[in-house]
Amino acid sequence: MEIEIRRMRVEDAAAVAAIEAESFSEPWSCEAFREMAAREDALYLTAVSDEKIAGMCGLLIGPYEAEVFNVAVSPKLRGQGIAGRMLPELLRQGCERGVREFTLEVRASNDAAIHLYEKNGFVTEGVRPRFYSHPEEDALIMWRRG
Repeated sequence: MEIEIRRMRVEDAAAVAAIEAESFSEPWSCEAFREMAAREDALYLTAVSDEKIAGMCGLLIGPYEAEVFNVAVSPKLRGQGIAGRMLPELLRQGCERGVREFTLEVRASNDAAIHLYEKNGFVTEGVRPRFYSHPEEDALIMWRRG
């Protein structure tokens, strides 16, 4: 499968929001993704296959660190290494913008995501009890430090 990793465009928002809705119990709206596509302090990437959005991931960039958000792949395309291609590119582009430390929260039961993050240099440094709802669950706080 050919995959192109590119910057998210405003016109990608509906497709990205659809993947978000299939992937998370409290999904972001289409409007939220439109806003992220236009923000200077945000970097969102999409994975495109056959001219369709296959996945997305993003960063909100602060003065010293960035928070990773919305790492998701269309359920029909999971297990094909798409997230494993998007995340390193997101981190690389974040580093090009001067980011040295990255953080994220992940459901404590999401073994596939935790493995992906660990493979990309993240380590668990804390827990946010009952951070998620639907179902209620703790979040692991992971960091990748300079």
